[in-house]
Amino acid sequence: MKKRIAILGATGSIGKSALDIISRDNENFEVVLLSAHTNEKKLEELTVNYPNAAKILTGESNEGMDKLLNVIAEIKPDITINGITGAAGLKPSLAAINSGSHLALANKETIVMAGFLTMSLAKEKNINIIPVDSEHSAVFHLIRNISYSEYTEKKDRKSDIISEILLTASGGPFRNLSIDEMRNVTVQDALAHPTWNMGPKITIDSASMANKGLEIIEACVFFNMPPEKIKVVIHPQSIVHSMIRLCSGVIYAQLSKPDMRHPIHDAIYWPHTTPSALEPVSFDSLTLEFSKPDMVKFPMLTHALNAAKQGDLYPCAYNAANEIAAAAFLNKKIKFTDIPKITENVLQSDWSGDCMNLDAILKADAEARSKANSQISVLK
Repeated sequence: MKKRIAILGATGSIGKSALDIISRDNENFEVVLLSAHTNEKKLEELTVNYPNAAKILTGESNEGMDKLLNVIAEIKPDITINGITGAAGLKPSLAAINSGSHLALANKETIVMAGFLTMSLAKEKNINIIPVDSEHSAVFHLIRNISYSEYTEKKDRKSDIISEILLTASGGPFRNLSIDEMRNVTVQDALAHPTWNMGPKITIDSASMANKGLEIIEACVFFNMPPEKIKVVIHPQSIVHSMIRLCSGVIYAQLSKPDMRHPIHDAIYWPHTTPSALEPVSFDSLTLEFSKPDMVKFPMLTHALNAAKQGDLYPCAYNAANEIAAAAFLNKKIKFTDIPKITENVLQSDWSGDCMNLDAILKADAEARSKANSQISVLK
């Protein structure tokens, strides 16, 4: 029987990669829903190959989002690929879970903003959440391929088996710049990522390493690990997507080309492993470099670790402040180095609260955005 798939953010980089994978295996997959934010033209172009799929343009209005949530509930996909950018992806993730759909999750904000709520709901509905971020996909599959019988017995006590999760990061385009040089970088400079082809917001986040900060928070929730056991390793080649260190000291790593089609393939076929036509890593000529991140030059990592340690609604505030600051930089309203300053100032407020309550989460998100906008108006 074919898996009925919904692709949210179908015209973005994740959506395009997902459709490429699915198009190679029409016998096993049927696309039943495609959504886009504002790119109506590209969404309509998909009608040629997917005439029977529902197509929703959410736009900037609540009406568009409400329509998407209702269609997810009506269609009840077998699996939903959430490639929506930013906080806008939270409600569709929850709607997919509530509909009984398994979730292939590229929208890291779902877990950063409302991770415990989302994971609890998925457990209640007996739904699998399979990470699509290349780093979390790597850790997810590494953990599930450990052949130690005691891991199964201690599945709720991962720290007894795993001593560290090592998230790799390319370092972005500013890895070798000084702090002084980073003060004058342009939007064009920040969008020139050395290894990945992504949307503008996530590319800016990669340049500031806010993206890795979000992934630290996400890993804490996804894998039930404390922040001090999540480490970041700079790896410019983006071949090793993440690693786990067992309590014995042994490290397991996942290697593949920097191509989002790999984790998407693994997510939609999960729990099975199937052949792929994607280009494999060749060891004929391969150099891999690793180094420590510069926490002074990239303070978004420190802010994320602090938010993860404080818990409650601090991760939600971190995400909201960064979204506003990154957008302001993209619109040339602030300097690149203002992004961590704005985020830090927002996080100085009290963000204690109920992280299991959706209304509280959305309220904190709105308040943090307001505070970030106030910071931007001061910096102008």
